[in-house]
Amino acid sequence: MRVLLVGAGGVGTAVTRIAARRDFLTHMVVADYDLARAEAAVAELAEHGGRFSARRLDASDQDAVRRVLVEERCDVLLNATDPRFVMLLFNAALAAGTHYLDMAMSLSAPHATAPYEQCGVKLGDEQFARTDAWARSGRLALVGMGVEPGLSDVFARYAADELFDDIEEIGVRDGSNLTVEGYDFAPSFSIWTTIEECLNPPVVYEKDRGWFTTAPFSEPEVFDFPDGIGPVECVNVEHEEVLLIPRWVEARRVTFKYGLGDDFIAKLKTLHELGLDSTAEVTVPSADGPVQVSPRDVVAACLPDPATLGDRMKGKTCAGTWVKGTKDGAARQVYLYHVVDNEWSMREYGSQAVVWQTAINPVIALELIADGSWVGSGVLGPEALSPRPFLDLLTEYGAPWGMREEH
Repeated sequence: MRVLLVGAGGVGTAVTRIAARRDFLTHMVVADYDLARAEAAVAELAEHGGRFSARRLDASDQDAVRRVLVEERCDVLLNATDPRFVMLLFNAALAAGTHYLDMAMSLSAPHATAPYEQCGVKLGDEQFARTDAWARSGRLALVGMGVEPGLSDVFARYAADELFDDIEEIGVRDGSNLTVEGYDFAPSFSIWTTIEECLNPPVVYEKDRGWFTTAPFSEPEVFDFPDGIGPVECVNVEHEEVLLIPRWVEARRVTFKYGLGDDFIAKLKTLHELGLDSTAEVTVPSADGPVQVSPRDVVAACLPDPATLGDRMKGKTCAGTWVKGTKDGAARQVYLYHVVDNEWSMREYGSQAVVWQTAINPVIALELIADGSWVGSGVLGPEALSPRPFLDLLTEYGAPWGMREEH
């Protein structure tokens, strides 16, 4: 399989380190707007038989992306950029006749008059609008194939297939006990994406009501995470699983809750109150005259790159899916989960836990597509495909998952 990886940041670089150990990969073109970053990712993999090469590529130039896909004879485009570039890369892959895979879906837009009650443009709506075109192409656009969304959706499908006869609720729950030495505020994932998902109205799904929204950080609950992480307060956050799971899995309610912490929530609220979460450009004076900048991009530039924090991070991160329902007439609750210890991921791969946990899942999906275990066309989420091959391969990669019966 020949892959064009667009984005050589923390997750993209972790993808290269994981994929380098697998035989299914014939060649990966590592592309980034910053050529030096792509070259650095490739340079550390020199021992892997020249299967990696670097190119400069602007993800906002759809035609340039299409040309690279054709020139490099790529089978698939793996999108490791932030969600602003989803539709450009998604459409470039369709135009080039390749498969497409991402870890975050096309952006949402709040309802104009009732943002905390009704959905406006939902996450992924733009992509699902092109389902017929992808189906006609015979190619697969596998969307939301990171850890959350991604592995969490695979867990949901596995629970529906093998663990339950009837599902009342599926709740994705994410928490950690990670700390970053030397920083009062240093998000372990892209602040641009974090602001987007945390300050947008969260979406909830109910079978009798469909999709609807609530206020940010609503419905707090304390969830006890495994492997020593312990109790963490989680709140509603906008996330793709709520938009994906109900399309393929029968459940009466679907939610996503994230363990953010009071301090993190307070900082996000302050950014919002000051308008620093905005993506609309403002005019700022400079030595060379007025320049146009996005406040959110300024915030991102002022914070440390999450990919560089691994040596300062301690603790574990947990992604998982809680499912409540019945099996053989008896009530049942389970939590299917995946935990990564930062010390382990740094030692084994040189990548911090959060980006590594995100990166392993698209690599596994690529391998399943390459060997024919996952076959499909059109725009599909992870829960549209068989979960067992994925979970078996996750264990084979040395990153086993767990299941806890809840009471």
